[in-house]
Amino acid sequence: MFGLIGHSSSFAQAQEKARDLGLEEMAEADLLSWCSAPPQLLETFEVTSKTGKTIQGTYIDSCFVPEMLSRFKTATRKVQNAMELAQKNGINVTALGGFTSIIFENYDLSKFQQIRNTTLEWERFTTGNTHTAWVICQQVETEAPRLGIDLKRATVAVVGATGDIGSAVCRWLQRRGVGELLLVARRPQPLIDLQQSLGEGRILALEEALPEADVVVWVASLPQSLEIDTASLKKPCLMIDGGYPKNLDAKVAGHGVHVLKGGIVEFWQDIGWQMMEVAEMENPKRQLFACFAEAMLLEFEGIHTNFSWGRNNISLANMELIGEASLRHGFRAIGLGSARSSSDNSGLELAAA
Repeated sequence: MFGLIGHSSSFAQAQEKARDLGLEEMAEADLLSWCSAPPQLLETFEVTSKTGKTIQGTYIDSCFVPEMLSRFKTATRKVQNAMELAQKNGINVTALGGFTSIIFENYDLSKFQQIRNTTLEWERFTTGNTHTAWVICQQVETEAPRLGIDLKRATVAVVGATGDIGSAVCRWLQRRGVGELLLVARRPQPLIDLQQSLGEGRILALEEALPEADVVVWVASLPQSLEIDTASLKKPCLMIDGGYPKNLDAKVAGHGVHVLKGGIVEFWQDIGWQMMEVAEMENPKRQLFACFAEAMLLEFEGIHTNFSWGRNNISLANMELIGEASLRHGFRAIGLGSARSSSDNSGLELAAA
């Protein structure tokens, strides 16, 4: 059995979900009450691979909402409690989705293995970042040529290049032979380290990189106050929104600027679940986050291990392995048919990705 740990995208959405489930007391509760709410195993379902193999899965809502991010102890406790619930239910491998993965990495929860009387078994959990990185790279390689962008001559900016997913994307695209990599991140030293490990790539500030880029891969959180002059962007320009929540398509405007939701896959047939209804997928019965799909793939393949773990540990070999499994079992990266391109040439404000 595989598990998925997720959360609502806002406190208001969490209250609405509670109301839909008949949990009126939680629907009316304030944020402080939600901070102490335990994780909930909300549904169990089956998934059948294109190979014919069927597995069982569960969805656990961590009862975390982004409004809790400023509360360090609350945020970490929510993730730890959800992991404990997954392990106590005997789940072989569980993916950390959305902010639960970010919290785990940024707060280095791997140092805290003991949760009350439970010793977390790390091999039961995965961040899903390897599959996410592979899917984003597939989206770049597939969609850029459709816009007339020749990747062998293209300039590709990776925003959040030093993160777990961003660094993996850089290594993959380097091997594929893109024209030039632009490395964008907040902290200088990790950027220098990444540049040295790659042996190439120009380090630029965001405002310098964007006008030069034919393709922009966004895998970083960006301040809401950030403004971008879309008139300065190349046309065409492919932007892969690999952040969470995925709101870049509603914020970036400009004729010839094509925004694609990064790290989203579509399964070959419907899945009998409700969880993706709240994720605003265009086809919630088939579309899901690639990190969640990684847990399914590991269960299909019988690989019960922390396949994606820590930071900057993703190997190209593992990206190939999980990518081959993804195709074999019936997943495909979504394309620009699920994206939107706008013709407003004005400046704009980017919300946190």
